[in-house]
Amino acid sequence: MSQDKVQGRRARLIALVGAIVLMLIAGGTPALALPAFAAQTAQPCQMCHVGGFGPQLTPYGRAFKMQGYTQRATPFNVPFSAMAEASYVNTAKDQPPPPHYATNNNVTIDQISLFLAGGLGSHLGAFVQGTYDGVGRSLTWDNLDVRATTSVKAQGVGLVLGLSLNNNPTLSDPWNTLPAWGFPYTGSSLAPSPSASPLLDGALAQTSLGVTAYAWIPNTAYLEAGAYGSPGATSLRHLGADPSSPGDIVGLAPYGRIAYQANLAGGVAEAGAFVMDARIHPGLDRSNGLSDRYTDAGVDASYYRALTNGDVVTVNARYVHESQSLQATCALAQADPSCPGDSLDDIRADLAYYWRNRIGGTVQVFDTTGGANPVVYAANRTLRPDSTGVRLQIDGTPFGDRAQPSRRLNLRVGLQYTVYTRFDGAAQNFDGQGRKASNNNTLRLFVWTAF
Repeated sequence: MSQDKVQGRRARLIALVGAIVLMLIAGGTPALALPAFAAQTAQPCQMCHVGGFGPQLTPYGRAFKMQGYTQRATPFNVPFSAMAEASYVNTAKDQPPPPHYATNNNVTIDQISLFLAGGLGSHLGAFVQGTYDGVGRSLTWDNLDVRATTSVKAQGVGLVLGLSLNNNPTLSDPWNTLPAWGFPYTGSSLAPSPSASPLLDGALAQTSLGVTAYAWIPNTAYLEAGAYGSPGATSLRHLGADPSSPGDIVGLAPYGRIAYQANLAGGVAEAGAFVMDARIHPGLDRSNGLSDRYTDAGVDASYYRALTNGDVVTVNARYVHESQSLQATCALAQADPSCPGDSLDDIRADLAYYWRNRIGGTVQVFDTTGGANPVVYAANRTLRPDSTGVRLQIDGTPFGDRAQPSRRLNLRVGLQYTVYTRFDGAAQNFDGQGRKASNNNTLRLFVWTAF
């Protein structure tokens, strides 16, 4: 390695360590802005979030979300918050860099977000996020979840009924098993990632808009149903989203979710199922009059337990099977008639342990498999989507146990490492250019702060 590269890497590491030290020092004095939900409830972040930092929810946090973010302990609080993420990213082998970055060992601001978050009265609440993408150097609308809720009794059983207007299927879900809020809870677009994933795994995030209705029998059962459509392409571009990826939804795409929760072995267990069916004009192309159809159906399970010594253990798992009918994509590519039919299977499970609900470790296994497709996976030597790996993370949150308003800034520092045993179809030479899956192994050191 050249002396210039060594000095460059050393300078980046010093810059990141300096940022961590500055944020730790800043955490010692209250900031001017309040984390909106914590200020509203006058509770420490640990009350709602595992490890004292979002987004993994405790049972209390799930109830707060399903009740429309309306629980309040103060007559008024400023309903604004901000968040910033920065990281150092190293891959086992150099990667094709985006503009303004080196092929490896990059330090970056991943994102900066502003939030409008809180309850208005006892029936209305919102979680609205706008984000600056530090890697893409662009502004975009981000997560949107506006809720209306009420509590009723039916045959003596208490119910929470609600409506959610949101822009990402599974965003409304209160558990951390489904894609919108699943582990890893933080990442960088500088890190390589497999090219294939189910449609429900973020493909419609910020390019769709839907309304779902839900019913919650507290601590027992949850039922949600709704549908999503595509806002106009011009509107999405003004909002900073790319309307061509994956394309626009034909009509409305129905979504359904059911879950059952119960006390188990000193903790809280959940098991559920979910489904979405969507027809898509790929790339907004309607020229052939055809559309692709994706049907995602899956099951999930989770477990949360707070031990008597203050430690917390969680387990989250999901399995998704996606049936694909790719008539439009294959027709546009003038492909073999056998191209349209395909499927994808994705399974993920993670186990986390947090000492005193402050310093934690998480391990996740993931596996994506599917049939060969010469159009969709043309860049893969095997023409298959198969990717398998393990992700490890350790992190610490020093201020998550401080009640509001005395603590007005929260901080998480962590180390994340991802190991790939298969990537885009193979362990060896997956791209036909000699690259191994292990070349994409990624080390990420991150700082994540909210205030």
